[in-house]
Amino acid sequence: MIGKKQKIFFSGIAGSGMSAIAAFMADKGHSVAGSDRSFDMQPDHPLKKTFEAGGIAVVPQDGSGLDSTYDLAVFSTAVEPDRPEAMQARELGIPVKTRPEFLAQLTESFTTIAVSGTSGKSTTSGMLAFLMRELGLAPNFIGGGRVRQFRTATRPGNSLAGDSDYLVIEACESDGTIVHYRPQHSLILNLALDHHAVDKTAGMFEALINHTSGTVIINADDGNLSFLRGKGAVTFSLDSAADYKPDQVLWKPLSTNFSLSGTAFSLSMPGRYNLSNAIASIALLAELGIPLDDMARLLPRFQGIERRFDIHLNDGKGLVIDDYAHNPHKIASLMETAGRLRPKACYVFQPHGFAPTRMMRNEYIEVFAGNMRSGDHLILLPIFYAGGTASRDISSHDLAAGVTARGKSAEAVERRSDVLQRVSDYDTWVVFGARDETLSEFARELANSVQKSHSSIVL
Repeated sequence: MIGKKQKIFFSGIAGSGMSAIAAFMADKGHSVAGSDRSFDMQPDHPLKKTFEAGGIAVVPQDGSGLDSTYDLAVFSTAVEPDRPEAMQARELGIPVKTRPEFLAQLTESFTTIAVSGTSGKSTTSGMLAFLMRELGLAPNFIGGGRVRQFRTATRPGNSLAGDSDYLVIEACESDGTIVHYRPQHSLILNLALDHHAVDKTAGMFEALINHTSGTVIINADDGNLSFLRGKGAVTFSLDSAADYKPDQVLWKPLSTNFSLSGTAFSLSMPGRYNLSNAIASIALLAELGIPLDDMARLLPRFQGIERRFDIHLNDGKGLVIDDYAHNPHKIASLMETAGRLRPKACYVFQPHGFAPTRMMRNEYIEVFAGNMRSGDHLILLPIFYAGGTASRDISSHDLAAGVTARGKSAEAVERRSDVLQRVSDYDTWVVFGARDETLSEFARELANSVQKSHSSIVL
């Protein structure tokens, strides 16, 4: 698939997984074009400009850009089968694959390292790819989150085309196709409620491990993964007995120092969850024969993933953080880390999708009620809707009512401008939610407003 040059069309190209594969295939010399409803709604979308600058053609998502010259059409699972492009592909007889089907086929051409888990996949896979690149291993990488140091004017940063046989992938369980991957090495970070019930996801992870021909790395701290540890897996942890566990940890507000087997490491990111991701990455590379000293020299250079604890303001008084957290486990980790920085904060959350919000309603309420302190406040923005068919029988007001019923301070608002009018109410703001790229713009706007209301004092 990689060797033979093809003309490939990507429908739903703006998605995190789709954009990574499209950019990767373009960098491997294939002719790539695509469409996305978000580009149709926002013609000046920054990702659209990035693609076009890098030679990836973007066309309207109405079927007009798809013709018989294409060798293959790859569809996001978010694109419904009755959309014009899907019908056009069938009519023209163009071979069609879903994004996960295409990725599974791609992995067969490489020595694949699959990074899975319900949280931390983007950071860990990006960290692995970064370290491997810096170590001279020339890895290939297809992720979801955008690695800051991979981003250029022509590529979004969630892929890398290297010269080696190594391919690091973010193996997402959301659509169930993870069971079709046949990687050489797998890493399971954690298991919690996200796209599916825990027991269903557990079955997928077990299938992935059974299909892994080489090393399997598992988090020994996660009780939901305990049933997998008897499969000859290598373990990592922060607290439990494991093959890879830090000897000492020094938590800093925005970074972490630790030692592992007597080797001193520095991580330029805060929080237990980021340390856990780093230990997982180190474990995998150590099992591949990379010396700890070599990794320790390079780890501090990793600048992380976009929208993972992005700090838009830290002027000594005001603090504004932007994050991708969207499931209960990620939110708990974010709130734990942010809570160490300031005595109180205003959290601004935008749930994504009506179906996920409906499924995780009780867990959302529980995670907010359980992690908010007496001085904290929660503002819920309207549920993000990316298009398509959806039953709108739940709203952010339902979540706010559940949190306030648990004795915590929460409200739902209809407009982001309602938040901007209250910047003087709090010094610390944490904006979070998935999929919607405009959340980062909102966080920057919020940071500018907060800064204007404060005098500049450097911490």
